[in-house]
Amino acid sequence: MARTKVFNEHQVLDKAMHLFWQKGYNATSAQDLVDYLGISRSSLYDTFGDKHSLFVKALKQYRKEKIDPVVTTDVPEDVESYIRFFFEAVQAEALDSTASKGCFVINSVVELAPVDSEIAAIANAIMHDTEEALYKAIKKGQDAGVFTSKSPARSLARFVFNSLNGLRVTVKFDADKKMFEDIVAVCLSTLKQ
Repeated sequence: MARTKVFNEHQVLDKAMHLFWQKGYNATSAQDLVDYLGISRSSLYDTFGDKHSLFVKALKQYRKEKIDPVVTTDVPEDVESYIRFFFEAVQAEALDSTASKGCFVINSVVELAPVDSEIAAIANAIMHDTEEALYKAIKKGQDAGVFTSKSPARSLARFVFNSLNGLRVTVKFDADKKMFEDIVAVCLSTLKQ
C-alpha cells in the first residue's frame, strides 16, 4: 500500500528554493535537503525526483512567485514608480535578510548556466521577460514625455536591467542603504535627462 504524503509539496518546494538560494546548487547536498526540508530521502526522490529536478522546480517556482507578478502585469501609468519598484524589491530583499543571498536567478546563472542548458534556458527566459517589462515601461514613459528620448527605449531598458543585476550581485557582499539610493537616483536621472 502506498503511503500518504504528510507534507505540503508547495511548502517543501519553497523551503528547497530558499536552501538552494542560500547555499547554491553545488554546495547543497542531498543530506542538507533531507535535514532542512524535514522529509525522508525516499519522499524527496519520490515527490521531486533527483536534486537537479528539485532545483529546476524551485527555480520555476521562484519565477512564478517572485518574477511573473511583476513582469507579466500591464505597465501602470506611473512608470517612474514602476521602475523604482524593481530597485526597491532588490533593496528590500537584501536589507531584510539576515544573510544577503543575492538573487536566486543571478546566483543560478553564475553557478550553473555555463554548464547546464536547462537552467540557462529558464534563466534566459526570466532575464528576457524582465528586460521586456522594463522596455515597455520606459517606452511608455518616453511616449508620455516622462523619460528622455535621447536614447532608444531598448538601450535604456538594458542599462536599467544591467544596473539591477549589478545590484543583485553587489548585495551578496554589501547591502548598504546609501548605495541603493545612489544607484536608483542615477538610474532614474539617466532616464529623465
